[in-house]
Amino acid sequence: MPALFAHRPSTTRPTNRLWAVPVEWSPAKRRQKDVDARWTKKHGKSYFGYKLSVSVDRRHKLIRCVKVSDASEGDTLHLVDVLDRSNSSRDFWADRGYHDRPRERWLKMIGWRPHIQRKGQAGKPISERGKARNKRIASPRARVEHVFASLAQMGGKMIRSIGLARAEFGLMVKSAVYNLKRMSSLLELA
Repeated sequence: MPALFAHRPSTTRPTNRLWAVPVEWSPAKRRQKDVDARWTKKHGKSYFGYKLSVSVDRRHKLIRCVKVSDASEGDTLHLVDVLDRSNSSRDFWADRGYHDRPRERWLKMIGWRPHIQRKGQAGKPISERGKARNKRIASPRARVEHVFASLAQMGGKMIRSIGLARAEFGLMVKSAVYNLKRMSSLLELA
């Protein structure tokens, strides 16, 4: 999610690559810069901020676990943090980014049934059977994407704060509000 940032002079850029705050910054300047947020690229576009990873109950579309980190971390690093072991369903649905044979073996070993879409390799496109499998997995996964669409309707994943702790708090509150709205609609249907 995007965060507020200011362009820094080229003299401080090498220091920023080491994720350290330049010594010459005054305390007032440090308070105004988000030194926890990081850059990442997605589909050729650069983003500065944080990443939201969630575990969603597929049946009721409720957010079960939330993990917030800087944007430069990969999604797969948060897998252990968002796996909800108290979940009664042992199915794990994920997109192509999570495909990794050792990861799938590990998930099976700890009792999960992985349903992870496959991706083609350079020079070796995905087979027709693989495409059919991906299509079969995409339908249940679409319910999870509805959660992100609802968060977008609530102002998106955009957080106007400085620091990881504040961004994490803001996204936790936004997730809790989403769950309350979803729970009220589930109670109306019951």
